[in-house]
Amino acid sequence: MENRVEDKSCVSSTVTLTPENKEENVYNPFKHRNVAHPTSTSGSFFHLLKSSLGSGLLAMPAAFKNTGIIPGCFGTVLVGIIATHCVHILVQTSREICQECRVGSLSYTDTCAKVFERGPRRLRRYSVAVRNFADCSMAGVCLGGTSVYVIFIASSLKDMLDHLTSLQYSVESYCAMLLLPLVLLTQVRYLKFLVPFSLLANVCLLITFAITCFYTFGDLPDTSKVKLAAGMEGWPLFISTAIFAMEGINVVMPVENEMKKPQDFLGCPGVLNMTMALVVILYGVMGIFGYMKYGEEVLGSITLNLPQDENLALTAKVLVAIAVFFTYGLQMYAPMDILWLRIGSRVGQKYHNLGQIILRTVSVTLTVILAIAVPDLELLIGLVGAIFFSTLGIFIPAVIEIVHKWERGLGKWNYIVGKNCILLLIYVIVLTSGCYSSISQIIVKLGS
Repeated sequence: MENRVEDKSCVSSTVTLTPENKEENVYNPFKHRNVAHPTSTSGSFFHLLKSSLGSGLLAMPAAFKNTGIIPGCFGTVLVGIIATHCVHILVQTSREICQECRVGSLSYTDTCAKVFERGPRRLRRYSVAVRNFADCSMAGVCLGGTSVYVIFIASSLKDMLDHLTSLQYSVESYCAMLLLPLVLLTQVRYLKFLVPFSLLANVCLLITFAITCFYTFGDLPDTSKVKLAAGMEGWPLFISTAIFAMEGINVVMPVENEMKKPQDFLGCPGVLNMTMALVVILYGVMGIFGYMKYGEEVLGSITLNLPQDENLALTAKVLVAIAVFFTYGLQMYAPMDILWLRIGSRVGQKYHNLGQIILRTVSVTLTVILAIAVPDLELLIGLVGAIFFSTLGIFIPAVIEIVHKWERGLGKWNYIVGKNCILLLIYVIVLTSGCYSSISQIIVKLGS
C-alpha cells in the first residue's frame, strides 16, 4: 500500500524537486515515504515493462492490418512518444503536489484531486468530481483491460485444447472456467510479492516472442500482397489498439510510489524511458513482420495463427497464456488499492480481510462477465483502448498539467497550454473514431 500523510499544511510556493537537495527548508517527498515492502529499481522496471507488454504485443500485427506497414510504423512511434510523455507529466505533477502539500506520495486519483484543490480558485470546487471521474476511469481500465486478458487466455486455451482433445467448448465457456483461478490470483495484496510473478510473466512473454519470431521470420511469403498503406477507415482501430497495448498508466503511480529509489523512475535513462523505448521497438518489430507473414488473415493475437500440430507452437501458446494470466494480477492491483482506500474506512477492522476478499472476487467476476458478453478479442481491445485507456493515459494527464501550471507558470509563450491542447485534440479523435469503428464492427458481428 502507498503511504499517505494527512495534508495538514501546504506551502504556497513550488520548489524544484531535487532528491539530493540537503537544504532543510526543502521538503523531499522521497524521504517521507514509509513503504512496508519497497520495490527495487530492477523490480520496478519489470513491473512497468509487464504492464505494457501484455496481450497487446501480440495484437500488433492485427493492428498493422488496419493501416498498412508505413502508417503503422509511424503510428507506433507516435503512440509511444505520447504515452511516455503523458506518464512523465503525471508523475512530475504528482511529485510537485507532494512537495507543496508535504506528503510522501499520492495515488493517481489523489494527484488529480489535489491538483484541483490547489489550482485556480474557480476550479477548486470540482476536486471531488474530478476524483470520482478519475476513479471511474481507473475502474473502466480495470474492467475492460482485464476482460481482454480473460478473452486472450480463453482463446489460447481453446486453440490448444481443440487440437489436443476432443473437447469443443466455446470461448465463453473457457472464460467461465477461469473465474476461480483469477479470483485466487488477485488475493495477493502487496506489489512486492507480485515481483516473482511479473518476472515469470516477462520470461514467458520473451520466450513466446522468440518462438513467434521463429515462425514469423522464417519462410516469409510473397510480400507484394501486403499493404504499404491501407485506407484511413482502419486507422482508428489501429490507434486504439496501440494505445491499449502501450498504456500502463494505471500501474505507474503504485510502481513509482513503492520504489526504493524513486529518483530512478524519471530522467535519462530512467526506468520510464528505458521501458518505453524497449516497448516501442518490440511492438514495431512484431507488428511489421507478423503482418508480413500472415497478411489479411492475421488474428487478434498472432499466436492464434501459429500451427496447431507442432509442439513448439503449442509451447508458445501455453507460455503466453501463463504470461497474460499473471499480468492480470498486476493490472488488478492498482484499482483494488484505490477502491479499498475509498471503502475500507466504512468496514469494521475485524472484517477488513473478508471485505478485501469480497471486493476482489466481485471485481474479477465482473471482468469475466464482460469477456463472455463480448468475446471478440480484436474489437474489445479497440473499444477499451479508445474509451478508457485514452481517457486515463492522455486526457487526464493533459488536463491536470494545465490546471497545475495555470498559476505557476505555463512556460515560454504558454507552450504548456498549446502542447496539451494538441494532446486533447488527439484524445477526441481517438475517442470518437475508435468507438465508432469498434462498436459498428461489434454490431455487425453480433448480428451475423
